This record gives sequence, structure tokens and C-alpha cells, in this order.
Amino acid sequence: MAHDHHHHDTHDPAHEQGHGHGHGHTHDHADIDWAEMAPHLEAQAELYTPLYRQAATWLAREVTDPGLVVDVGSGPGVVSCLFADTFPGARVVAADGAAPLLERARARAERLGFGDRFGTLAGDLPGALSELDYPADLMWASQSLHHLPDQRAALAALGGHLAPGGTLAILEGGLPARFLPRDMGIGRPGLQARIRAAEEDAFAEMRADLPDSVAETENWPAMLTAAGLKHTGTRSFLLDLPAPVSDAARDYVATSLSRLRERIGESLAADDRATLDRLLDPADEAGVHRRQDLFVLVAHTVYTAVRPV
Repeated sequence: MAHDHHHHDTHDPAHEQGHGHGHGHTHDHADIDWAEMAPHLEAQAELYTPLYRQAATWLAREVTDPGLVVDVGSGPGVVSCLFADTFPGARVVAADGAAPLLERARARAERLGFGDRFGTLAGDLPGALSELDYPADLMWASQSLHHLPDQRAALAALGGHLAPGGTLAILEGGLPARFLPRDMGIGRPGLQARIRAAEEDAFAEMRADLPDSVAETENWPAMLTAAGLKHTGTRSFLLDLPAPVSDAARDYVATSLSRLRERIGESLAADDRATLDRLLDPADEAGVHRRQDLFVLVAHTVYTAVRPV
């Protein structure tokens, strides 16, 4: 479900840019050039792969020998291919609303040797899942449901495409990404906390502006239960990339902050905008392109539920 994500009370603003995962519902992003965005989404998902691998390992203990795994809102297929690696006996389908991203997913699967058991499904989600040949044993939806007007109805729709006893795993919430010390030597201390507060307001507006939006207490186990599924587990997974970071992590931070500047910059105080502009200036020694105390620390939460037999 397409979103300038990465994603509520615990959505990750840095990841509210389409974290390479969760594209299919283009409520207000119909003008996004997904072919242009694809390399950035791919790089971000690759950076987060240690976190996704932890989640996949956990799911492999919960779901043994699935025949069909569906990645709902797959983006360019980084996690889809991780599932193909985790479940060598499974067929994997990457489902997304953006065809250019699915082209990347197919190419990635071929490159990694999964092409013979890897498929793609293009269309608006979750409706497009009706084109699946048979029900899924494992379905994964990462930071996409909160961009749909009726989240409970979406969960029920996803559950309807599970085989009896099949598992739905949704990644929603957790702890937002942190990149910088509270006091980073420029501007007022606590910049990221204030950015976060602005993000929360922007997210609430996004939810309210969705056509036919249904207000929902973000109690995912309760929503899964209300959708007719049996909640079976909740686990959070950590991505901890301490300073000094790799070039890939530095690029991710710069891209994330740049998108935040575009989206919520005007809601920040003038001095915070000035600090953010310094952080994004490649020539500034205090900017994220140069400073040595940059890090990436984030936690994502996964909820699992099964379709009753």
C-alpha cells in the first residue's frame, strides 16, 4: 500500500517514505514515480534486512513448511526474496500496486536463484489477492495497513485469503528511528523529538483525510481478533547500526531527513528548520553527510494471527 512511509502512535517517520515495503494503495500518492523511487526503496529495505531476517527466523519457527507465502505490499521485493530464502520449499508471491517495483522484485528473485518459485501480482490491495491461485499459508504485510481507510476490514480481507491454519503477520508500530544525539552541538537539543511530534500530527491528518476513514484504537491483537483471526504472538525486532555508520546508512539518514523536511518542515519552528537545513547541507561539517556520531536505531513490532481451522 503505497505510502510515503514509512507509517499512528508508533509509526516510523523515517520509514514513512515507502520503506521498500508496503505499496499498493495509492490514496494520495498517485503521482509518485515508482521507477525513480525504486532504488531508494531497495536500498532502505536492504539496510533494514538484519531486522527483517530476525522476523523471518521467528516466523519460520511459527510456520513450518508453508506452500505459499504472500508478501502484501512487497515493493521491490527485498523481503519477498528473504522469505524465499527462509522457506526453500515455498512458492513466494510479491503483491503490489506499483508495476515498476514488481519488475525489480522479479529481477531480484532471478538474480538470487528463486525465479522458478517466485511470482508477482499487480493491483490494488487487498482486492488483487483474489487473483491468487490458492490460499496462502503465510501472509506478510509491512507498514501498509495503516494507510487503508478501514484497517479492520482490510485485516478480514487478508485473513480471507489464508488457508485454514494459515498465518497472517503484520508489521505495524514499534519505536521510531533515531539518528542523532539529543544534543548534537547545533540548534536546540531534542530536534528529533520535535520532528516526531510534527510527524504524529501529520499522520493523524493523513488518517482523517482518507475517504471513508474508520477511526480505530490501534490495538492490533484486538483488531486481528475482531477480523476473525486468532492472535498468536507479538515480537519486536531491533535494528542497531551504531556510529560510525556505513555509507549506505548515511545515505538513508540523509534521504529520510530530506523527505521529512519536505513533508513536515513548515510545521517546525524556524530555528528547527534552520538546524535541519544545516544537517542536510553536504558542505556543513555538522551535517549528516560528514558527522561521525550518526547512528540508526529503530524497533519494529510484528503481530501474528492464524485463521481458525
